Amino acid sequence: MNLDELRSRIDGLDAEIVRLLNERINVVLSIGEEKKKTGAEIYVPAREREVFEKIKLLNQGPLPPESAHAIYREIMSAALALETEMKIAYLGPEATFTHQAARSKFGVSVDYIATGTISEVFTRVQNRAADYGVVPIENSTEGAVTHTFDQFANTPLKICAEIYLPISLNLLSRHPKEEVNMIYSKQEAFGQCRSWLATNMPNVPLAPVESTTRAVQLALQTPGAAAIASIMASDLYDIEILAENIQDIQGNTTRFLVIGQNYGPATGRDKTSIVFGVKHKVGALYDALSVFKADNINMTKIESRPSKNKAWEYYFFVDIDGHATDPLVARALKELQEHCTLMTVLGSYPKAEG
Repeated sequence: MNLDELRSRIDGLDAEIVRLLNERINVVLSIGEEKKKTGAEIYVPAREREVFEKIKLLNQGPLPPESAHAIYREIMSAALALETEMKIAYLGPEATFTHQAARSKFGVSVDYIATGTISEVFTRVQNRAADYGVVPIENSTEGAVTHTFDQFANTPLKICAEIYLPISLNLLSRHPKEEVNMIYSKQEAFGQCRSWLATNMPNVPLAPVESTTRAVQLALQTPGAAAIASIMASDLYDIEILAENIQDIQGNTTRFLVIGQNYGPATGRDKTSIVFGVKHKVGALYDALSVFKADNINMTKIESRPSKNKAWEYYFFVDIDGHATDPLVARALKELQEHCTLMTVLGSYPKAEG
């Protein structure tokens, strides 16, 4: 086939793809109507995973798997936006890593609400001003985001999905590197770039601010200033990248959680998050955690936070493998309650790759 014939073939395929996309959307809209009749959740992470896994198996190339995933992410985003006016609250402003994580999960077609604090994300979702929220929970280098843990101790909201986002930190400025006399960023970003900054910018003052996007805004307003932020922030604010990937540990990743009113059904590859408190006696925590060993359940994380009700009392946040409805997990959680002053399942959700 010559070039004109090949282009004509492309035109025909495009027409068929658009027709099939709209046919798929019509089926999705019918599903949405059925969900509304029963009050079911529009966004179902378990079904989302099922679709992505089927696409991965169906794709025989040469389209790369990550490209097929990205295409279907946006197809599903468009469908969600048509099913309902979906609103996603996130820790803003635009171009923060939380914003990137939210877009990687929900695509570009839904509406996003930037908030100034993690607590506001929870409030928006709890008051139903947003359908879901996205918040950071931990970083592979800097550890836990304590503000998020504290919010979970006092909310009925549930975790319905998790997101792992590789973090690429970059030095951004409108000034040459040798003229930079101040660097703005989040405290956590400074911690993730500590060695690079000590080697490359040893005498430059560091100014912590509430977000990497705010850092970029200040860098644009302040003579001689730079910011540590994302490539997305560089694109959004049209600011030059002086140095790329300056984080000390390559593979630095932040885990985010999607919060909503309910969590979904089991997928066979799930994680459950709980929070509990134990009696103030010798061996109380050991006795509580021993229920997981007894049922051969893998505990993947434990974090403690002050209860704020009484000095030196703590809540424990634990992640385990499995879904809360799995028979072994359900039995272990029931046994756990016997050792606890309180115990709440924060959510069961599909494991993300990370």
